[in-house]
Amino acid sequence: MRIDKYLKVSRLIKRRTLANEACDQGRVKINGKVVKAGAEVKEGDVIEIQFGNNITKVKVTSISEHASRAESKEMYTII
Repeated sequence: MRIDKYLKVSRLIKRRTLANEACDQGRVKINGKVVKAGAEVKEGDVIEIQFGNNITKVKVTSISEHASRAESKEMYTII
């Protein structure tokens, strides 16, 4: 799954356009590498997102095309 879609489905970022912009600005990393919006996410990857001065680090536990609010919380664990 693409990183921008994963961030939206998992509700780490509210909208896909915002996820896209964050990737384009170099604020999203997968396993320590800055990635573009089209980068693929796999289970076990560590995603790092920079929101201003805050850095959120999560580990991907599952991937799903569609998820309810409750299911979206189970798609990652915060490190």
